[in-house]
Amino acid sequence: MDSKQDLQQGIDSRRTVIAQLIDNPKTGQEVWVMGWVRAFRGNQFIALNDGSTIKNLQVVVDYEQFPESLIKKITFHACIAVRGKVAESKGAGQSIEVVAEELEIFGAANPETYPLQPKHQTMEFLREKAHFRMRTNTFSAVFRVRHAAAYAVHKFYNDRGYYYLHTPIVTGSDAEGAGEMFRVTTLDPKNPPMTEAGAIDWSQDFFGKATNLTVSGQLQGEIGALALGKIYTFGPTFRAENSNTSRHLAEFWMIEPEVAFFDIYDNMQLAEDFVKYVISYVLEHNADDLAFLDQRIKDMEKQMKAQDRREMGLLETLNFVVSNDFERITYTEAIELLHNSTPYKKKKFKFPVEWGSDLQAEHERWLVEKHFKKPVIVRNYPKDIKAFYMRLNDDNKTVAAMDVLFPGIGEVIGGSQREERTDVLLQRMAEMHIPAEELWWYLELRNFGGAPHAGFGLGFERMVQFITGMGNIRDVIAFPRTPGVAEF
Repeated sequence: MDSKQDLQQGIDSRRTVIAQLIDNPKTGQEVWVMGWVRAFRGNQFIALNDGSTIKNLQVVVDYEQFPESLIKKITFHACIAVRGKVAESKGAGQSIEVVAEELEIFGAANPETYPLQPKHQTMEFLREKAHFRMRTNTFSAVFRVRHAAAYAVHKFYNDRGYYYLHTPIVTGSDAEGAGEMFRVTTLDPKNPPMTEAGAIDWSQDFFGKATNLTVSGQLQGEIGALALGKIYTFGPTFRAENSNTSRHLAEFWMIEPEVAFFDIYDNMQLAEDFVKYVISYVLEHNADDLAFLDQRIKDMEKQMKAQDRREMGLLETLNFVVSNDFERITYTEAIELLHNSTPYKKKKFKFPVEWGSDLQAEHERWLVEKHFKKPVIVRNYPKDIKAFYMRLNDDNKTVAAMDVLFPGIGEVIGGSQREERTDVLLQRMAEMHIPAEELWWYLELRNFGGAPHAGFGLGFERMVQFITGMGNIRDVIAFPRTPGVAEF
């Protein structure tokens, strides 16, 4: 049986992953390597990458040993298999290379019709070609980092005794009370059933009531916390916000721990420990990817004005975050600091700074980047700008809410101690026009065996955006969903 037949019968069992080969090279051994052509030059060198590492493997090919018809198919991002021997490389940039003895083309990529070319491509263009963009160095690095960060999330909570709870994607409740939700229905949009009052009769819909895609698993997560003690969710969430900014998605992933017997101070400590762990894990396990992304930012900033450049490089920023204690202040203290700031006095802020108004990204970034020069946790926000479920403080003006603010992107975590007192919760629901009858089960959690508890939500894409230094949140999720965009 020849080697080609062996390859066809057991591809993966014979394949050597490029990352493993580079990390543990053994000169003289025969290997099968497979991947996509990242570059080719002269008549003998191919840069091959299989997605397992940012590093390419150099393949040395004597083109005269192979049919011209096969060689012509070795083009940018063509998928090939190479059998050959590992040898020490004489060239700069790599320690080993594979000298090809056999070549096979798995998938050609006609350069005349293939949409990507071996040159700089804009982020906007690559979003339109999301089915190919992971083949580029930038996006392969981003999605390896995303994987590592996701694994770190699960490892952090598992190692600390938390239980992973799968909360529903289809829900009849609006955890945020903002009303920006996607409707889920099987009713005929042209002829829906109507009530005598002229409204749509949702009782005839699939679930017997009006339902939506979830904006948060928090409320259901509280059910788990008040039975299992410590839980976390990690799943997709949806918001029908008509926003086209670089910080918003219509479909995104959230991590939401909920913990019984926690107060706001426990919550802040958990949030700090959590984000430091995730960043540290990626720094340790994805050093090559982060080094590439760090250099990418430096190369881009060479074309920028000095005032538009980052104060610290990507790696420097990540190490700075994990090595410093987060500053902790109250919302009232934040407003006072902003009032005394130079941008406020010179009227440089676009949004008002007054007690009772929410902090905007420009305010958050000033606190983090200019004043404290490290991550900041702001707590005790005015009750009128926060959700109904947040615990009312003794001043009757603020709630035990918290936001974790990072440089570059502002808020990455929002959370609170939850209101466990039924009478106070009912009062807050009435004030914010939240129908108590629809959340009867949420109230019963307080009436029967309730307990102090707290939790928060971390937008996973925001976190990945911070770790990778990518400028747009659409570039850290494989297939972004935004207003007018639902391709792939």
